[in-house]
Amino acid sequence: MIEAININKSFGKLQVLKDISFSSGVGECIALIGPNGCGKTTLIKCLLGMVVPDSGGFTFKGEDIAKGSAYRSLIGYMPQIGRYPENMKIGQVMDMLTDIRQKHHGLDEDLIGAFQLKKLYNKRMGTLSGGTMQKVSASIAFLFRPEVLILDEPTAGLDPIASEILKEKILLEKQNGKLFLITSHILSELDDLVSHIVYMQDGHIIFYKAIDALKTEVGETKLAKAVAHFMNNKTA
Repeated sequence: MIEAININKSFGKLQVLKDISFSSGVGECIALIGPNGCGKTTLIKCLLGMVVPDSGGFTFKGEDIAKGSAYRSLIGYMPQIGRYPENMKIGQVMDMLTDIRQKHHGLDEDLIGAFQLKKLYNKRMGTLSGGTMQKVSASIAFLFRPEVLILDEPTAGLDPIASEILKEKILLEKQNGKLFLITSHILSELDDLVSHIVYMQDGHIIFYKAIDALKTEVGETKLAKAVAHFMNNKTA
């Protein structure tokens, strides 16, 4: 569904993406992980059309994304830190987005209901706690039933119950054939979710593996331990 092909990107003298290539398909949940500054955010911004690569690029369903922006309507994005007009109420933001996205095939309000956000629709965005802001961002990401969801540190700031609600929603939509790209520094949060892992470091992809294959290869059952074991052996 989405393929990255030899992507390179520099900002001045700093090259942040170095010949990045990988492919992903329907029903996969890919963890995009690595240390701070490894290039994850820039790679996501390239996919969203917010940053233009110096060379290479993405295809979406076989089409070069540089040829048009229509593909973006099929992507739901949950940023690590949501930015919304502070004076608008939650309900107003939802209404505004629905008006902007006039063409949609029914709204997915599962998370709005599960997070009980309608009770908070009269609260202004500038007054929300970090956790409530995350709930709003997650609900918006799923709202228009996208085929692809990009979730940046999705459980950061969520309480344990809200975190479980979101993870259950991810698992459900993964079973429905949605493609997920998830970044997280808390690998334990991803154990039951992801099918593949892309590990980046210094702008390179160090490895791209199916989770089951990785765990079998290193003899570990937990994702965090499997990644640590693999990287320790690689650098030994």
